[in-house]
Amino acid sequence: MDKKWWKEAVIYQIYPRSFKDSNGDGIGDLKGIISKLDYLKSLGIDAIWINPIYESPNDDNGYDVSDYCSILADFGTMEDFDLLMKGLQERGIKLIMDLVFNHSSDEHFWFQESRKSRDNPYRDYYYWWPAEKGIPPYRWSWFDVNSNAWKYDDTTDAYYLHYFSQKQPDLNWNNPKVRQELYQVMRFWLDKGIDGFRMDAFQFISKDDSFPELPSEILGNIPEIMKFYGRGPHLHEYIQEMNREVLSQYEVMTVSEGAGASPEEAMLFVDPDRNELSMAYHLEGVEIGKHLDEYGFVNYKKLYSRWDEGFKEKGWLSIFLANHDQPRMVSKFGNDAPEFREICSKMLSTFVVTMRGTPYYYQGDELGMVNIRFDNIDDYNDIDTKNKYIALQNENGDLRAFLEEQKQASRENSRTPMQWDRSKNAGFSNGTPWLKVNPNYQTINAEVQENDSDSVLNYFRKLVQLRKQESTLVYGTYTLLDENNPKVYAYLRTFEDKKIIVLLNFSSEKAAYNCGYNLEKSTILLNNYSTKNSTSELRPFEALVLALNEY
Repeated sequence: MDKKWWKEAVIYQIYPRSFKDSNGDGIGDLKGIISKLDYLKSLGIDAIWINPIYESPNDDNGYDVSDYCSILADFGTMEDFDLLMKGLQERGIKLIMDLVFNHSSDEHFWFQESRKSRDNPYRDYYYWWPAEKGIPPYRWSWFDVNSNAWKYDDTTDAYYLHYFSQKQPDLNWNNPKVRQELYQVMRFWLDKGIDGFRMDAFQFISKDDSFPELPSEILGNIPEIMKFYGRGPHLHEYIQEMNREVLSQYEVMTVSEGAGASPEEAMLFVDPDRNELSMAYHLEGVEIGKHLDEYGFVNYKKLYSRWDEGFKEKGWLSIFLANHDQPRMVSKFGNDAPEFREICSKMLSTFVVTMRGTPYYYQGDELGMVNIRFDNIDDYNDIDTKNKYIALQNENGDLRAFLEEQKQASRENSRTPMQWDRSKNAGFSNGTPWLKVNPNYQTINAEVQENDSDSVLNYFRKLVQLRKQESTLVYGTYTLLDENNPKVYAYLRTFEDKKIIVLLNFSSEKAAYNCGYNLEKSTILLNNYSTKNSTSELRPFEALVLALNEY
C-alpha cells in the first residue's frame, strides 16, 4: 500500500475570479481568498487547487498566460501570494497551482518576439507554417469562430497554430529551449513552497510538426480529433524528461487534465514505474451530454467501474462531478428543483467523497449552488459560449435554441460568484461583479447554512471527516453492486477487515435495491436524511453509508 498525502486528501477547487473580492472592483482576488482561509479550514479539506492567477489579458479567463512568474493585477501582487501561502501553511492546507503549458497568450514576450521575423531567436517557440507552402493542413480549434486552429499573420506571411483561441498560440515543445524555459517556471513556483500542479490541456503538448493531413475517418468527429491531439509522438518522452529534471527534485503531486482517452492510455501517465505524473483526471465521467439522463444511469455506473478496474492494481484516479469547465453539479447530475436541491446535493457529494480516488470538489457545491441560466448572450463572459453564438449567427442558426441549451450546458453556470451571505451581491463584492450573481443567493448562501446542522454545508463537513476517519474510503477496493438497478448506485469499499457499503438513489422517486448483503445489523455511518428509514427502499436522492458488521 503506497500511502501518499494526495491519495488521502480532499481537494477543493477555487476559481479566484469568483470566490471573494476584497477591494470592490468586482473581481475575486488573493486577499479575498486570504479572508476566507478559516472557512476553508472549517471544511476539513486538505488542499486547494487554484485556477490561473498569472499575468494575462484574460481572453480565456487566465488560461492565456502572458507572464508565468507574475501575478495578474486583478488578483493582487506577489506579496499577496506569499501571504496566501503563509496562511495556508499555518492551517495545514496545501496549494496546487494550475499550469498552462500547452499554449501561452499571444501577448507573451516569447510570442511577441516570435512573430517579428522568421529568423527571430524565439521563432521556434511556437508552430509557424509559411504561406508559400500553401494553406496548412486543417486542425480543429475549440474557441475559434470558424473552428480553424491556424491563424494567418501578415507580419511574416505565415500561419501560427492555436488549438484554443487565436490569442492562445500553442507552444512548441519540440524545441528543447521551450521545455527548459517551462521547467524553470515550475521551479520558480515549487521553490515558493507550493505542493502540486494541475496541468491544463497537458495531453496536447506533443505535436508532429510536419502536420500531416488528419485521417479522413476522424474529420468532423470532435471526440476523435481530441484523441488524435492527445497521442502526440513525444508526449510521454517529454513528461518523463520533466519528471527527471523537475518533479523528482521536489515533494510534489501532479495531475493532468484529461490525460488518456481510456483507462489503459491514462495508466501510461501515472504508472509509478514510468516516472511521469501522480494521478489521472479523466473527463469521461463529466462529458456525458447536458444531463445524466441523456447518458443513461446504468451506463454511468459501468463507466466508473471500467475506470476503476483499470486502476485497481496500480496508478491513482481523481473523482469529481464539477469544475470551472462544467455546469453546476446538482444541475447536471441531479435535480436542482427547490424540493430536491438540498438532498440531491448531499447525495452527489457523498458519491464524490466515498468513491475510490482523490475527490476534487468545486467551490459552491458545498452550498448546493445551481445553474444561473442566463437568458441573454450579453450576460455571458465566456469565450466558448460567445464564439459559438457568433458562429451560429454567421450561419443563420437558431440562436434562441442555442441560448436555451446553454442554460443547462454552459460552463459559465459554475463561474457565478460565490454566495457568502444575504447582503448585496451575496457578500462577494461591494462593487459590480464581473459576472452576475445568481438571484437565489438570498436563500442559498454560506451564512444561512453555517448554523443549520442539517444544511448542505454541514453535511459536506461530515462527509470529509468520515473519509478522514475511515481509511477504507481511501484505500479500500471498489466493487459495484446491484449493477443493473436503474435508480440506485450501490458499491462496496473493502480494506483489510472492514467493509463499507454506499447506497445512492440517483432518482426523485423511492427506489428498491438488492446489494447482496444483510444490512440489518449494519451501522449507519452517514445518512443525508435527518430521519431514519426503516424500509428496504431508499427515499428520493437518499444516500446511505453503512459499515457492515456481519457479512
